[in-house]
Amino acid sequence: MIKTISIIGDGGWGTTLAIHLAKKEYGVVLWGAFADYVSQTAQSRENRKFLPGYRIPASVELTADINRAIAFGDLIVLACPSEYLTSVLKKIKTTSYKDKIFLSVIKGIHPVTFQRMSEIIKEELGSVQLAVLSGPTIAGEVAAGLATTAVVACPQNRLALEIQKIFHTSSFRIYTNHDVIGTEIGGSVKNVIAIACGICDGFGLGTNAKAALLTRGLTEITRLGVALGGKKETFYGLTGLGDLVTTCVSPQSRNRSVGEALGKGKKIKDILGPMAMVAEGVITSKAVHCLSRKLKISMPIVEQVYKIIYEGQDSHKAMSDLMTRQPKAEIKAK
Repeated sequence: MIKTISIIGDGGWGTTLAIHLAKKEYGVVLWGAFADYVSQTAQSRENRKFLPGYRIPASVELTADINRAIAFGDLIVLACPSEYLTSVLKKIKTTSYKDKIFLSVIKGIHPVTFQRMSEIIKEELGSVQLAVLSGPTIAGEVAAGLATTAVVACPQNRLALEIQKIFHTSSFRIYTNHDVIGTEIGGSVKNVIAIACGICDGFGLGTNAKAALLTRGLTEITRLGVALGGKKETFYGLTGLGDLVTTCVSPQSRNRSVGEALGKGKKIKDILGPMAMVAEGVITSKAVHCLSRKLKISMPIVEQVYKIIYEGQDSHKAMSDLMTRQPKAEIKAK
């Protein structure tokens, strides 16, 4: 039975989940890497940098002590940015973690090894019990109690059902599935497509173009996910299409906002410099582009996003290159 929960990562999503679980009267510890900021947040009971306007309940303990965090929780929720996961896991390895259950809520793909987050966790921590939570979940909307759905993916049905029960409320509906690969690929690659849709917004190209990018983007996500072992139907569910739509249309989406700024002519270094939070799609675009070339999978939208971010490709030329490719059938005739 899971009675206590430690959340590793005090960003917007980690803080949101801490608030959500505290309201369900679970014991919650929220860990952050920077002691000074953790102390400020503990005093103000508000994460002013990552989730302003939402009070953190007094029952949530905030700490920068990784030993305290891991010792406290029966369930360890990993909620740090993907680029810091390995370093955080190395800290966890110095603690007594082996009897804990882990839940990853991180969306990303390693830019060099192409590993999914659950693969990195198991490589570092060994054969721990592990599940993944993903879906169309803008943090501010969940914190505000707006209706939201998500999925717990885990091969062990009993564990999936237990975690489903922990997070499920009348405003946060949780489903289960067994497709960890599809769930993680859908949740990661959609950030790249969201950058493309943001570029479309920055150009002012309208709804038709954005609908096309979103739809063809889903095709690219599905191609890659199935090639890696995911189930096709997963990509038409909450962790595929659902998450993609939310990230491509929400004004609160960091990845869409990065794309919009690119579409308005700003340089990526100037966009990312002032940002407090991480736009996962920037790093993921490099990983997915390289992985698609390695596997010889056609992902033209991802390719153009990669070229804009890492090769300085002009956004207008990228859009032209997409539109003037060789005409083809949308669905192959049988």
